[in-house]
Amino acid sequence: MAYSNNRSLFHPATFFLIGIPGLEEAHAWISLPFCSIYLVALMGNATILIVIKTDHSLREPMFYFLSILSSTDLALSTTSVPHTLGIFWLNAHEINFGCCVAQMYLIHTFTGMEAEVLLAMSFDRYVAICVPLRYTSILTPRVLLVIGMFIVIHPAITVCPLIYLVYRLPFCQAHVIPHSYCEHMGIAKLSCGNIQVNAAYGLFVVSVFLMDLVLIAISYFYILRAVFRLPSQDARVKALSTCGSHVAVLCVFYIPSVFSFLTHRFGQNIPHYIHILVANLYLIIPPALTPIIYGVRTKQIREHVFYACTKK
Repeated sequence: MAYSNNRSLFHPATFFLIGIPGLEEAHAWISLPFCSIYLVALMGNATILIVIKTDHSLREPMFYFLSILSSTDLALSTTSVPHTLGIFWLNAHEINFGCCVAQMYLIHTFTGMEAEVLLAMSFDRYVAICVPLRYTSILTPRVLLVIGMFIVIHPAITVCPLIYLVYRLPFCQAHVIPHSYCEHMGIAKLSCGNIQVNAAYGLFVVSVFLMDLVLIAISYFYILRAVFRLPSQDARVKALSTCGSHVAVLCVFYIPSVFSFLTHRFGQNIPHYIHILVANLYLIIPPALTPIIYGVRTKQIREHVFYACTKK
């Protein structure tokens, strides 16, 4: 039979997600921190969004980007964690082929959106510190709208070809994915066809979003140069303090994601379950820690939450 005429026969009806390979007996225990971190992410990001929505004094560009970041965090964690908990608690290992591809697309898209919004926030800090007198004239509502659309549209378009690249692959008999969620190369490696194009484009997608890290580093080079040229120490401390939350969130997002990428590509001697654990943690830890970092370090948010708690 020609593959082009019988494509549907090469796609399994479902995939079987193992969970954490090698730690199947510990799934119930692993689920406890996963669930706890997920609940923290839900409550923390929902709180951030409610505070920004209800407090009309929080209309600066920084809070606009923070609301996008919290929305993305909610979407990213919800795309992966509930099904992972279903595997741990209910042995719900099977996932429909189309649902698996959709989960793959959403996870990679929301991860890209995280990178884009962090780049936008670094640009916001650059303008605020390096050209403060032009802050309102540069970051106008129209510019913010364009940046917001770019944050959403660019990752969605960049990741979209992965759907076609997966659907074009024949899978023959393989349908067991040694992972707790669907991601591009985890699916592609099951194929009995040639996956060189998938590997090349997957690496391209990663390089596009890692380029954001390079641009963020350039932004902070100019920020630090401007800060250390300030005349007084108090001014330097204040300027650095405004970047503290953003730098902390950058570390929380990029350190585990870069570590996961490096171990996946070059860590052949690292146990496979470590790869999968790290891949899961970098999807749920940043969404949980981001609202905590901003809640603790941002005075307006801290005061609003404290007032709401004492009022009750």
